[in-house]
Amino acid sequence: MSQQVRSVVVIEDESDLASVLRYHLEREGYRCRLAEDGEAGLAEVSRNPPDLVVLDRMLPRLSGDDVAQRMRQDPRTSRIPIIMLTAKAEDEDELVGFALGVDDYIRKPFSVKLLLARMAAILRRDSQSEAAGEVFTTGPVVVDRGRHEVICDGRSLELTATEFRLLDALIRAKGRVLSREQLLDASIGQGAAVTDRAIDVHVASLRKKLTRSNDFIQTVRGVGYAFRITEEEPARR
Repeated sequence: MSQQVRSVVVIEDESDLASVLRYHLEREGYRCRLAEDGEAGLAEVSRNPPDLVVLDRMLPRLSGDDVAQRMRQDPRTSRIPIIMLTAKAEDEDELVGFALGVDDYIRKPFSVKLLLARMAAILRRDSQSEAAGEVFTTGPVVVDRGRHEVICDGRSLELTATEFRLLDALIRAKGRVLSREQLLDASIGQGAAVTDRAIDVHVASLRKKLTRSNDFIQTVRGVGYAFRITEEEPARR
């Protein structure tokens, strides 16, 4: 069986960098499409959703932040992984990106090898989740890894890829506490150059989407997080 060819949209206004990225991505076997501003990039992603988006933060016409936000609001693109590129070096800028639903954050200048490694890690995790086809049920929350879907209180949640992996890791831990480092590895990837606070941002977003079930994600001060329900309704598989 031939290996699936992954498609990537690169939204980058620096034409030289965009050309270099397309060259290396196509050499690695990806199908690559380019867009040079935010509006064109969002239209391209919406027209033919790719497997992953590489998104510059500082873009003409529509900023990378706005592109990410609109992607997450559209059911057709809400679960597409986003790797954001930025020349800004402040941790607060990273947290803004993660709050918008970005899956990974790479600071310029960067090596193409690093970008390819991050892309491969994100796509590999998603493929493994789909292949596993497991369904985990904890109280009113159902995580279907095969469908990449979460049902909570009878309704489907629109989660980003990172939020899905985060919730999946917490539920699979069956009440055990996971450190922020463990959750970073499970949801963003080992070696990701982000702070532990990024997990706090993702957890806050996840709690908001869980609405009535948000208190199941418990903060263990100084350690991390755990997904626990009442003793009368134990986690089950």
